[in-house]
Amino acid sequence: MIIAGHRGVKSVCPENTLVGIAKVAELSLPWVEIDVQLSADGVPVIIHDRTVNRCSNGRGKVGELTLEQLRELDAGSWFDAAFANERIPTLAEALALCQQLKLKLNLELKVYRGDNVEALCRAVAQQLADCQFASADLVLSSFEHQAMLLAKQLMPHYLRGQLWEGVPRNWQAQLQALDAYSAHCDWTHLSEAEARAIKQAGYQLYCYTANEPAKVRAHHQWGVDMLISDSPQAFINDREHDWLA
Repeated sequence: MIIAGHRGVKSVCPENTLVGIAKVAELSLPWVEIDVQLSADGVPVIIHDRTVNRCSNGRGKVGELTLEQLRELDAGSWFDAAFANERIPTLAEALALCQQLKLKLNLELKVYRGDNVEALCRAVAQQLADCQFASADLVLSSFEHQAMLLAKQLMPHYLRGQLWEGVPRNWQAQLQALDAYSAHCDWTHLSEAEARAIKQAGYQLYCYTANEPAKVRAHHQWGVDMLISDSPQAFINDREHDWLA
């Protein structure tokens, strides 16, 4: 099974930062998950929330702040003083670091109400083309189905995964429309029947956000391929089960 770092290693580093991405490689894990959205001037940046309020010393919506304004923010001290002056990365910086560290990437296209989905997808496509990120090393995902349809159109050579909280009744139609590689859902909403049906249909199955190994052992037996975790070190150190086998 694959254990991936969620927003870097969110339990020990400020989320969606370069230091968090580097921590995944330090743990010798092959995959990292991060989020991308656009600044006011159309630059793809790595941040989860609609605003910078929670994960920086600033205030305001990401999409209403320019890259220059975002880069002035301290994105580390909110987590711990040891990370003071850590910055909100650009997608270009995150891609370069993943390439340098030989990390595979689950990149979530983060879409909020009112966002320009096409602008986001086009900007991400351009960045991926500019850095020539290996197609086998990237899965694009989003809760926004329209974003994934655009990803299929604009970035057809990259793998695609549809994100849900719980698996919907029309899951198969959604995945077929995307020529999807993977289905992604909250582990707490997944049933054994759903897991086995998705696997039987030929898709990879990724679950977020699993932080306690004892609670997801059954999911391994159901065929889940990847667990995305804030605390991947808990799975590495679990003496009751070899998660990395």
